[in-house]
Amino acid sequence: MRPDPFNPDRVPIDRPYEPVGPHYPLYDAETQSWSFGDDTPEEQEAPRRRIRWGRWIARGAGAGIILLVLAIIWLAVTAPLSRSLQPPTPPSITLTADDGTPIARRGAIIGAPVDAAKLPAHVREAFLAIEDRRFYSHWGIDPRGILRAAWHNVGSGGVREGGSTITQQLAKNAFLDSDRTAGRKIREAMIAFWLEAWLSKDEILSRYLSNVYFGDNVYGITAASKHYFGRTPDKLNIGQAAMLAGLVKAPSRLAPTANLKGARARQAVVVAAMEDAGFLTRREADAVQPQRVLASRPETLPSGTYFADWVLPEARDQAGEIKTEATVQTTLNPRLQRIAERTVRSAGLNQAQVALVAMRPDGRVVAMVGGKDYSKSPFNRATQARRQPGSAFKLFVYLAALRSGMTPDSTIEDEPVDIAGWKPRNSDGRYLGKITLRQAFARSSNVAAARLTQQVGVKAVIKAARDLGITTPIPNEATIGLGTSTVSLLELTAAYAAIANESYPVAARGLADVKEKGWYQSLTDRRTGFASAVHDGMLDLLSSSIKTGTGRQAMLTIDAFGKTGTTQDSRDALFVGFARDLVVGVWVGNDDNTPNPGLSGGGVPARIWRAFMQSALDIAPVPAPVVEEEVDPDAIANGMDEETIPTESDPVGDIIQGMGLDVKMGDDGSITVGPGRRRPDRAGPPPEDRRPPDEREGEEE
Repeated sequence: MRPDPFNPDRVPIDRPYEPVGPHYPLYDAETQSWSFGDDTPEEQEAPRRRIRWGRWIARGAGAGIILLVLAIIWLAVTAPLSRSLQPPTPPSITLTADDGTPIARRGAIIGAPVDAAKLPAHVREAFLAIEDRRFYSHWGIDPRGILRAAWHNVGSGGVREGGSTITQQLAKNAFLDSDRTAGRKIREAMIAFWLEAWLSKDEILSRYLSNVYFGDNVYGITAASKHYFGRTPDKLNIGQAAMLAGLVKAPSRLAPTANLKGARARQAVVVAAMEDAGFLTRREADAVQPQRVLASRPETLPSGTYFADWVLPEARDQAGEIKTEATVQTTLNPRLQRIAERTVRSAGLNQAQVALVAMRPDGRVVAMVGGKDYSKSPFNRATQARRQPGSAFKLFVYLAALRSGMTPDSTIEDEPVDIAGWKPRNSDGRYLGKITLRQAFARSSNVAAARLTQQVGVKAVIKAARDLGITTPIPNEATIGLGTSTVSLLELTAAYAAIANESYPVAARGLADVKEKGWYQSLTDRRTGFASAVHDGMLDLLSSSIKTGTGRQAMLTIDAFGKTGTTQDSRDALFVGFARDLVVGVWVGNDDNTPNPGLSGGGVPARIWRAFMQSALDIAPVPAPVVEEEVDPDAIANGMDEETIPTESDPVGDIIQGMGLDVKMGDDGSITVGPGRRRPDRAGPPPEDRRPPDEREGEEE
């Protein structure tokens, strides 16, 4: 039987099998492989090489397809086409006062989107001539434009011209940052191809014109046309379209409101480019005149104020997602805001800073001053600063006492006390023994407040503060009764507003429209009314502070209620109170928390509070007492005539100078006579509190 030629076991390894015909296989002992006997070694290797290259080509094609799919997925996720319709910066929000008067604007001015196909031809052609003449013929990248720009840049010795197409500019503005790395240029090219594949040319041009920057914080041709020329894009003439197209190169530098000469020069360049591209004839180009723009308005709205900075986050939340300019009405009252700013300017504080908050009893903020000058320091001392309130915190101590069953006529010991090694003292060093709560509150006795805190319990005082809206940390220790914990002026003023509103808590707010609360928030944020006896007692105490206590310089011709506050070494001084439908808090101090010798809550802050209230409520000032002065005949004989005898009181210090004596008249009718001194400089530091010790407020030690 003939052996199987394909069975290697039947063929000797050292002698290959001799084929019978040309297609019989041949076994090669050296390579241990079979082949056809009539093939040469070169012919035997050729088919194997072709198969190997085919596999690599197939593998490469497969990898390319996978990379393409991944790139498409990446672009779909990181560069969705919808983003090219969104504005490149947050749109503008205009804040208005309670009467609708604009008071501040924040963010970019962004116009409505345009349809490039519906714009006049010369408007489209102005941008194409200067930015991308081959826009309708390339695929997002223009090699000719890149080479032309590179040639011009080499000839000029620097980067003078860019080769980016309109599609690339849209990709950069909508999807990328402004860095100039090679990686960003590659991503820009990929997104440009992506846009060209999915959008028509008119859609790309429309999105470009709707989002491009034109200077003056203005985005989009609609906003730019209105801002510079007071018209819509479809009404632009050739010169106006050319000027706008010219701004795209350097919008901040060429904005015609600040650089009309440069904008006109650039306009001429664009007109020449339109003629060179065949969009205009020589006659049409020569007929284009230099354009005028609307005069910049001197009453341009500020981008920031203390009140605007505070209310803007809430205003953005209320406006929700916006794509064009939005208007949000606030609670600010323009008249009261002007009065607040004028009052602060005339206070003569020198280096000391000041903050003032005025609100309605329900929490609507109607005026806010966060410092002497926003342009020098936008830090809002009314809302952002956390300072010790001093004796103004005693509001919560006495509220806890009245809640425990005490009344303004209840008595407390005004004597030194030792509480676990802590020995508070009255600043004037005087102790009156057993006094009523009314007297203790009026003279702001520190030892009485410490005894009350110990008597009603620290937790009761903390609960009273929390009920009235204080959210800042309060330590669980007896010293809190003297105002050692920190709080913002806004929050403290809102706490006093709760007394004026007869319910708590009162939350300060700056928007006219209040968002509807959810069911859970409605259940947890319900206001609670004071017990009648407690509320009447608090009004009694707050009134006594102004009538007979440390707050007498805040006295008005109408019923007024308030409390002074002074911290250790006179670092902070406050007066917070209310009259009619206004609740106002005033703080004075140094930003670096350094002492202000002689400063107290019953001094400068009380006078600022009184001056604001008199103007805001349009009430007459407290009449000064009539003093009949006798003229010393010896003084006249010694050279002093009647014209040198003072007859007017100083409006700041109520000080009468003359005859070697200073006579100070308080608004309550009290008169203090002291040795003569020079007239105080009204531009200097806060005047020293020169009241008798029993009239001064107790300082926290």
